[in-house]
Amino acid sequence: MFIVDSQIHLWKEETPDRPWVPGARERIRLNGHREEAFLAEEAVSLMDEAGVNRALILPPSWEGDRIDYALEAAEANPGRFGIMARIPQNDQEEGERLLHEYKENPHILGTRLTFHRPQDRNWMIDGTNDWYWPIAEKLGIPTMVHAPIWKRELGQIAEKHPDLKIIIDHMGIMARCVDDAIGYWVQETADLHVYPNISVKVSAIPGYSTQPFPNLNIEKYVREVVDKMGPERAHWGTDITRLLGHGLTWTDTIEQFTKYFSFSPEELEWIMGKGICKVLDWDIPEPVAAGAAQKSEKA
Repeated sequence: MFIVDSQIHLWKEETPDRPWVPGARERIRLNGHREEAFLAEEAVSLMDEAGVNRALILPPSWEGDRIDYALEAAEANPGRFGIMARIPQNDQEEGERLLHEYKENPHILGTRLTFHRPQDRNWMIDGTNDWYWPIAEKLGIPTMVHAPIWKRELGQIAEKHPDLKIIIDHMGIMARCVDDAIGYWVQETADLHVYPNISVKVSAIPGYSTQPFPNLNIEKYVREVVDKMGPERAHWGTDITRLLGHGLTWTDTIEQFTKYFSFSPEELEWIMGKGICKVLDWDIPEPVAAGAAQKSEKA
């Protein structure tokens, strides 16, 4: 199976020359991420150990809008990483310039916008981000969005910009909701299946359960997203640095879907990697694609 993680963060240590945004360290602790650097070398080693073919780097918010280390990691590890780049969402002139620049970079497959922190929460509804959607649609830039409270608005954007691919983070769950409290958020997200240009990351799943791994109490919510969206529009991911400190590995998060959750082999092929590659137009290597085709013919 070709496995692609739809979300990881990589970052270097904070230094005077590489400062984090104010208050970032406290937010990292609150959200359960580890604080020490997570470098490409460690990520690749753990990916190799677990059998993860690729991962999408989402440059972390605590470093601001910089993406230099993500580019460094992708360039040093050909074929292993793609980047969903950050942009200054509240600076139209600079944002437009970067979108045109990023469109030409082979390592950058799209962008990621956030609307969940105090400083950016209202940017989707107060006009700050209105400039972005038509330009991203025109340039064909897929966009990951973390905006738990703006589902109706995301649906309106998807309808207005049908050629813009929108990928919703973490099943649209509000931070720090767990167990059955995630049901409301998941249903809101799954109901957006009526917009064919929306897909959903079924990511960071262990973090939304207080029960022991493999967190079977929230399988029904993952299943709701997959059943409504279809496996082609439901993308596995880990946000691995939120899980490593809790004793979980990349292998655990893969087996949660392949061993413990009740998905068919055909569903898993899409969920675990093929679907996100299709949405991002990220070619799967020919030997892997050919092998999958032969397997289908024999079946």
